Amino acid sequence: MILTYSLRVRDRHTAELSRQARVVNLVWNYCNATQRKAAKERRRWLSDIDLNVLTAGTSKELNVSAKAIQQVAKQYVRSRKQHRRAWLRFRSHRKSLGWIPFPNQAIQLNHGKVRFNGRWYETQHWRAVPEGARLASGSFTADSRGRWYVNLVFEITSTQVYPHPNSRVGIDLGLKDLYQPLSDGTKFEAPRYYRATEERLAAAQRARKPSLVRTLSARIKNQRKDHAHKVSNSICKQYKDIYVGDVSPSEIIQKPRLAKSVSDAGWAMLREMLSYKSIREGGSTHVVDEKYSTQACAVCQALGGPAGVRELGIRVWTCGGCGTVLDRDTNAARNILRWGTPAPAEGIDCKGQSVHWMWMVIPAKCGRTSS
Repeated sequence: MILTYSLRVRDRHTAELSRQARVVNLVWNYCNATQRKAAKERRRWLSDIDLNVLTAGTSKELNVSAKAIQQVAKQYVRSRKQHRRAWLRFRSHRKSLGWIPFPNQAIQLNHGKVRFNGRWYETQHWRAVPEGARLASGSFTADSRGRWYVNLVFEITSTQVYPHPNSRVGIDLGLKDLYQPLSDGTKFEAPRYYRATEERLAAAQRARKPSLVRTLSARIKNQRKDHAHKVSNSICKQYKDIYVGDVSPSEIIQKPRLAKSVSDAGWAMLREMLSYKSIREGGSTHVVDEKYSTQACAVCQALGGPAGVRELGIRVWTCGGCGTVLDRDTNAARNILRWGTPAPAEGIDCKGQSVHWMWMVIPAKCGRTSS
């Protein structure tokens, strides 16, 4: 298991870290320009080894760690392959946030301090490293307000396992009730931090106060992240196997009427936290295809419920097949749990994921009564 600790660096180190970040941008832009030239002239994609040869011996002149330069070249090649592009965008000193990568051999850790490139950087707080943890890599990063953080990535082989009162739960991600575990019907209401600060943020933008805009945006982000941490901790410690719908925020955000609410919900953040926290607590998280989850009755599996965004206002409906009165969110969560839980006669594919043919068992579409 991999855990990342993000620690705030004291402000007195800002000038030095900003200088090294400009050097990192310079190395990145050199790698990008070299790759662009090679792609246009010889149609060749350079590897990180090629870029390391071209940048060798520049660490003393640039006054930055040679390991950091190598990490920049490695990350550039990784990002280029990920985006499947011959070259990437250049990093601007004004618009790009500060970033200084380093491998585990380039730093030394002391309680509350990190030694990098011959300097000690003191953090404002320190978290105890778990026993048996191995430092894999890390980086210094800056946020939009110019505050620097050191991110330490640890690989942990042993972890404490908590007892789970319940075994399985299905979660339907929504906008009114953000997350809904199935077993006890508990609903975690979306706090809507952006909506609460929207007017003040708009006033700051009209008044052209970029510092206040950055402060308010960072506050909204931190509030949203804090709420997601608390909810994910509560769910992972209570349930062992977690099944979440595969709703796509990037697709729904294209609809102007739902864009702000979807961004404020933070679905992707919650799913990411559930994925690693469930492993830390000795459980697992599974993403389930939620197609027809709101339309299918969780009791008889008859299709007749509200479909998609066009019927988003229908929150309670009556199944035309069995006559059960169903809550839209609760019914969807039950379907997600039912379709995600492997059955005794169900096969397992080569990736270890459950194979569900739910449309083969859903009867013909029945009518409904909505309210």
